[in-house]
Parts: sequence; C-alpha cells; structure tokens
Amino acid sequence: MKLAHINLVARDAYALAAFYVNVLECECLREPRMLTGEKVGIGNGIANSEICSIWLKFPALDRPFLEIHQHKVMHDRGQPRVNEPGFGHLSFQMEDIRAVLSEIIRAGGSQIGEITDFGTKDQPYFIAYARDPEGNILELEQTGDDPRT
Repeated sequence: MKLAHINLVARDAYALAAFYVNVLECECLREPRMLTGEKVGIGNGIANSEICSIWLKFPALDRPFLEIHQHKVMHDRGQPRVNEPGFGHLSFQMEDIRAVLSEIIRAGGSQIGEITDFGTKDQPYFIAYARDPEGNILELEQTGDDPRT
C-alpha cells in the first residue's frame, strides 16, 4: 500500500492551485477536469455532485500529488486550528523560510506563530507555520543558517 494523493477542498480551486504553483513550486499534472455524473455521486455519497478537480505535483516528488477540489455545492467551515483533530497540515522543506513566508503573505496567506529552532546547536532545524489563502495550515521547514537573523 502507498499514499496516492492528498486532497484539499477549495472555495476557489483555480486561485488555490495558483498559490501552490506560484508560491510553493508545485506543478500541474494534468488539465483541470469537471467530475460529474451518477458515478461521482455514488462514489462520494453526494447526489448530483459536480467537482472541479485540479492535480498538482509537489516539488521534486511524483507521488503523492495534491488534488484540489471545488464542489458546486459546499458547506463552509471556519479556519482549521493547529490543535484541531483531523487533517493537520502540509509540510514543505525549503532553503529560505523567511523568503517563502514573505511570498505566502504577499499571495494572501498568513503566518502563524514565529520561526522556531527545533534542532540542536550543532544541527539547527527551523520550522514555521502559515496558512494558505484559504486558511489551510502549512508547516515550513529549513535546516542550516538561522533565518531569524
């Protein structure tokens, strides 16, 4: 068994996909598709389901991929919290947390907390939490030089 993909349900699938492509360096795996018909509703348990489906490849990784869905009929929820049960966050490793945080904020996302060193003096390991423009939680990871200076 292996993990095939990770799904995010978006309020605006095209805008969220653009964020992941432009800010977090994902790439489109295929043209966006509309999923409709009886089989879709039978499969997900939602009658008359209509879904815009966008598949993105994570940087330097063919699988799993990121699947972004936008349903024609949605139920809204508040922003997820870091300590809430269920899906937690997507985590990305990078060379410059500070630069990526700036890009996330410029693209409509936000920072959660502060850049923190979870490593040791000899092996620093920095993390920061952020939200994409729709409020989904991201963890950013960096080894090496201290991005806080």
